[in-house]
Amino acid sequence: MAKVTADLSYCGQEVRKYDNDRFVSALFAPSDRRESLFALYAFNLEIAKTREVVTEPVLGQMRLQFWRDGIEALYEGRPVPKHAVMEPLAESARGRGLSRALFDRLIDAREADLTDEPPDTLPCLVNYAEVTSAPLVQLALEALDVRGEAASRAARHVGIAYALTGILRAVPFLAARHRTMLPADRMAALGARAGDLFEMRSKPELRAVIAEVAEAARDHLAQARLLRGELPRAAVPALLPAVLSDLYLDVIAREGNDPFAPRVQMPNPFRQAKLAWAAVRGRY
Repeated sequence: MAKVTADLSYCGQEVRKYDNDRFVSALFAPSDRRESLFALYAFNLEIAKTREVVTEPVLGQMRLQFWRDGIEALYEGRPVPKHAVMEPLAESARGRGLSRALFDRLIDAREADLTDEPPDTLPCLVNYAEVTSAPLVQLALEALDVRGEAASRAARHVGIAYALTGILRAVPFLAARHRTMLPADRMAALGARAGDLFEMRSKPELRAVIAEVAEAARDHLAQARLLRGELPRAAVPALLPAVLSDLYLDVIAREGNDPFAPRVQMPNPFRQAKLAWAAVRGRY
């Protein structure tokens, strides 16, 4: 793993501060690919925070349109808007031959964040996790020169698992804002009430919903790992978030699937060691 130096790029600084999991994972990539990963992850931060930085959906649409226009300019060979993330992103996309369609999917997916309605069903939640996360993993793999059907399938499963895990860990953050991403059908079927959730009350019914979402995440981790033998070692840095999903899901399970348990939000002291061991072994 590379040492973090004082001259870390703007994108690197942003990812280190706001998406530290992916920042640490990127440090296991070859030095000549690291900045490409930082640019991708910083771009993801910019579009993912849209819901939190706007006061009205129309402003969110305008923010997302800025990125659509920038990506369009990038792939049409025109100058991109001057922006601390857009410019290094353009350099990375052009230099590494990254797929435009993956950027478009990520931007379009974030329109779902502009509504406060939870997903209707667990499959809807899985689909949201896929469209908001899997294309980013695919882009990271492309930045590492890893392409192909197996890579795409692994990216899908790792992306879904990591996003579902993040949604579970974000339950308190969203509940404090009277929002939830937990599937409405499972909430109703298991008797979990949004009122209890928004009051930060950890009821058995809510914990049962958490357990089902966690199980879905673990299933996708298992499917991703069935593909290990079909992927080159170079793919590992892009897929290391799978290791972190395991860590976080284990904590949630130990806390009885209580999303409000303090340990669920605490930094994991074994995180970097687990990532390093996985990277050394060429596993995810």
